[in-house]
Amino acid sequence: DLRRQEERGELLQPLVFALLVLGSVLLYFKVSLMDPGFVQPEEEAGNIEEKSMLIPQLPSNIKMRRCGYCMVKQPMRARHCQLCQRCVRRYDHHCPWIENCVGERNHRLFIAYLGLQLVVLLWGAQVAWSGLYFEQSWKWLQHNFFLLTSFLLIIIFTIVVLLLLVSHLYLISCNTTTWEFMSHHRISYLRHSELENPFDQGVILNLWRFFC
Repeated sequence: DLRRQEERGELLQPLVFALLVLGSVLLYFKVSLMDPGFVQPEEEAGNIEEKSMLIPQLPSNIKMRRCGYCMVKQPMRARHCQLCQRCVRRYDHHCPWIENCVGERNHRLFIAYLGLQLVVLLWGAQVAWSGLYFEQSWKWLQHNFFLLTSFLLIIIFTIVVLLLLVSHLYLISCNTTTWEFMSHHRISYLRHSELENPFDQGVILNLWRFFC
C-alpha cells in the first residue's frame, strides 16, 4: 500500500510512517541513555515524618536504610540494580531491551516509547499483510518467504509490546511498580503496611500523578 501511494505521488502516509519509525528510534535512545533516577551519594533520603505525611498508612517502625552495595541512603521505593550498580528511585525493573533501568525519571518516556512502538508495529503488520497474496504453491512460498517471515515476526513483537504496555498501564493505575508487584512479600514498607498497597490513591489520581 505504501509503495502504491508513493508511485501515485501520495507521500503523506509514507512520510507519517517514516516519522513514526524515526520517533520510536529517537525515543528508544532517549530512554536507553538517560538517567533513570539514580540516587546520588550526596542526596538525603527524606525522613520518616515526611514519608508518613505522604503515606499515612506507613508503619512508624519502618526505617530508611543504607544500601549495602553502594552505601547511599535509599529513598522509599528505591532499589539497587545489580546490573547498573546504582540505586534507582522508584525502581520498576531493569529492561534488557534498552539496557537500562526503568525508574522515576524515564518511566513515562518508556510508556510513550512502548505506545509509539505498538503503533509502528501495527502499521508495519498492515503494510506487510497488504503485500501478501496467498497461493498454494512452492514457487509462491519461495518468492514471498521473506515477506511472510517478516509479517510473522512483526505479529510476535506486536503481541509482546501490547502485553508489556497493558501490564505497565495496569500497574501505573494501581500506583505500584513491577518490582513491588513481584516482590511484595520481601519489601519491608509493604510487608508491614496495614494496606496491601499504601501508595494507591485511586485509578484517576494514580494516572494523573504519573503522567501529569
